[in-house]
Amino acid sequence: MLTSLLGFTAVAALLTVSPGPDFAVVLRTALGSGRRAALCSALGIAAGCFVWGLAGAVGLTAMLSASQVAYDALRVAGALYLMWLGVQALRAARRLRTAPAADGAEPTTDGGGGRQTPLRAFRTGALTNVLNPKVGVVYMSLLPQFIPHGAPVIATTLLLVAVHAALGVLWLGTIAVAVHRARAVFQRPRVRRRLDQATGGVLLALGAAVGFEAAR
Repeated sequence: MLTSLLGFTAVAALLTVSPGPDFAVVLRTALGSGRRAALCSALGIAAGCFVWGLAGAVGLTAMLSASQVAYDALRVAGALYLMWLGVQALRAARRLRTAPAADGAEPTTDGGGGRQTPLRAFRTGALTNVLNPKVGVVYMSLLPQFIPHGAPVIATTLLLVAVHAALGVLWLGTIAVAVHRARAVFQRPRVRRRLDQATGGVLLALGAAVGFEAAR
């Protein structure tokens, strides 16, 4: 079991630091709503990992991957959600550019559309992962390789998922804290606008890529 845990931890660490929608969502949340909301978003992403891990352990992920229609439907839903988040970021960037300033200087803002509450940030993070079927497919193909023969499948699966989730919270939490500490720079309207445009573009591109793949 120890060997399996160490091996999985190494693989999971590589998966965790790979750029993806999770990173973009936490960065966007940290910029617009602060450290606490961003940490809640990271916890929501971790919760999504447990949803997929449990689904895989009881065979739902295998059923999903066996049904092309169900898999594509979930991918389309995930693509639309990512694109919606991207549009929200781009709208926030546009509001930063057009909002008038009271004193004639460039305006400051909370990111447009209101600051996210911790609960809303948690929900956003969870949906980002739950609507990404690739997480389930990766778990289904990867986790069985690290479950020792004779070990309880569900308990061991959840243990491995907990390792992955903990690494994710640590990595994304570090991003949230780093952005918070540099908030004096990131909260400058011009910098915020460029970052909102960048994260919005990334989320739109990711959503479009997922949707295109589903449509092929």
